Amino acid sequence: MEVKVRTAKALVGKLSSVSEQTRTESLCELRLISKNDPESRTLIAEAGAIPYLSEILYSPSPVAQENATATLLNISISSREPLMSTRGLLDALSHALRNPASPFTAQSAAATIFSLVTVDNYRPIIGSKRDILYALIDIIRNPISHPRSIKDALKALFGISLYPLNRATVIELGAVPALFSLVVKDGRVGVVEDATAVIAQIAGCEEAGDAFRKVSGVGVLVDLLDLSTGSSARTKENAVSGLLNMVQCGKTDVGEYVKEMASIVCNGISDVAENGSSKGKNKANELLKLIDLPAGMNRLQELQLDTVISHSY
Repeated sequence: MEVKVRTAKALVGKLSSVSEQTRTESLCELRLISKNDPESRTLIAEAGAIPYLSEILYSPSPVAQENATATLLNISISSREPLMSTRGLLDALSHALRNPASPFTAQSAAATIFSLVTVDNYRPIIGSKRDILYALIDIIRNPISHPRSIKDALKALFGISLYPLNRATVIELGAVPALFSLVVKDGRVGVVEDATAVIAQIAGCEEAGDAFRKVSGVGVLVDLLDLSTGSSARTKENAVSGLLNMVQCGKTDVGEYVKEMASIVCNGISDVAENGSSKGKNKANELLKLIDLPAGMNRLQELQLDTVISHSY
């Protein structure tokens, strides 16, 4: 352990060197050590690396940015508190998200945000940083974003949206059209699953009603539950969760409309109730109870799936 402490201090000390080569070599070593040796992560943080790494995120150098964000991500796995207590760390991550010198930088910055929001108390803090939220939404909205960047941004948005008061802000900043665009246009199962996971969370606030209406969001969730669409089990569970959240958290007219639409795919919801995960089964059964259809109507309603409803949410 003593050797590891000395190594961490020596490498961190080199981050302040006037030699760019020395700084780069130190960054590369810190990245590798923090990746391969979990014990070293706390030691690197305690040696004072985080302020230096934060400052390096403003560097125009792709190599410097990549190694700094990767090291911060590795540290965050074991030592989140030192990152959150470092002044300017979130601003630096925001800069890396908005001005990445390479796709890898954006991926690591988004993944670091996701790592931090696994701690309940950090969700409102990070959710109050509108520039971070906007940067994450911009990644999933941008058609030229790297697929890995989109996945990491979606996971970060999911973690942020677990805090109820963040959901309205995520919606306000334009997440809903971007998320549903991914669901409708992106054929990658993992992306659709992650996008619907975020949708299910932000559906749990009153503001979701109007935002979903503008993109026919409820109709999209209903389509995902149609047994003929072949959606993955996780996607179907997310769709059920989103519809349930809208009924429970939306305005009365929104809730009634969602129940009407959900009744069209009772067979799909029943499939989740029978074959889903424990949590998925519970939510599907709860949604079925809220729909409360008279016996014999399920199949008739399902055949009406393609009917265009003029006032669609």
